[in-house]
Amino acid sequence: MKGTAADREQTPAGCGFFMPAEWEAQSGVWLSWPHDEETFPDLEGVKETYADIICAVCEHEHVHLLVRDTDDLKEAKNLIARRTCPSPHNLVPHEVDYADVWIRDYGPSFIVNRERAEIAMVDWTFNAWGNKYPALLGDDLVPSIINEELRLTRFCPGIVLEGGSIDVNGRGMVMTTEQCLFHKNRNPDLSRTDLEEILCRYLGVLKVIWLKEGIAGDDTDGHIDDVARFVGERTVICAFEEDPEDENHLPLRENFRILSQETDLSGRPLNVIPLPLPGRVGDDRRLPASYANFLVTNRAVLFPVFNHPNDRKAKAVLESVFPGREPVGIDCRALVQGLGAIHCISQQQPLP
Repeated sequence: MKGTAADREQTPAGCGFFMPAEWEAQSGVWLSWPHDEETFPDLEGVKETYADIICAVCEHEHVHLLVRDTDDLKEAKNLIARRTCPSPHNLVPHEVDYADVWIRDYGPSFIVNRERAEIAMVDWTFNAWGNKYPALLGDDLVPSIINEELRLTRFCPGIVLEGGSIDVNGRGMVMTTEQCLFHKNRNPDLSRTDLEEILCRYLGVLKVIWLKEGIAGDDTDGHIDDVARFVGERTVICAFEEDPEDENHLPLRENFRILSQETDLSGRPLNVIPLPLPGRVGDDRRLPASYANFLVTNRAVLFPVFNHPNDRKAKAVLESVFPGREPVGIDCRALVQGLGAIHCISQQQPLP
């Protein structure tokens, strides 16, 4: 899938665009208001969690909130009004028909051209994590629907990819997992070389770091945002399970080993910092609970907590790697029952 020189010129990289790191300046964060009891058994608890997240983000930037109708918006505003929300005017509603909340995966990946001070979007194909949830396939249309209002340049690679499966440092590198991108339910006809070229052309990167597997309980086939995240140009935090009896121990140790042998574009070793897990969360089935599923905003880092002793350890790690940003713990025990956490339900929009 090499393509012609003309094809490459029409891709984001050929037009001077790249995906910035999450810690770079943002104009806002996109969310979709929760409404489905099949996704969330404790739907009311999840709505309270959303209100906490919205208030934390609104203090420093806009929250673009997808709602299905005026009733959803009224409910959201009522829950926000019960809290101390310093800038409720930063809530920007968008009435859109959507099935579920996972906008990280079905929403656009925003990219920027710094020289032209321009923002654009990459609209990947969303197939509900390998057609696992047919009722959610319609959410593939959300980027094009919201772009009727945004009117950005929209690049369409034509491959299946979710936003939660990639993480960039904004300086030429992207991380992902073999378990997800090589899964036969995504793009079975594409080789590693094909996928690397597409990632480079559409994210504006020069190097792809391949980790192996995701964490237990993850129905997305190993999304990177539960496993490892860039927190600096060459600093990475990597989820690590110390208990040798835990099913996450060996796969995460292997990911840590791979990262410890990786370098940045200049050949300098990466600084790899272990991030603990909260152990097993969930009774009937193991849930994909990971502190790595955090969201970086302009002034804060919103990270999931699970009423576990490791909540404090995770906060300390995030404080150390994001000086100047406040780590804000968000109770995600209800949210993770839907098999995702804060990063999964959000999508940052950078400043151009």
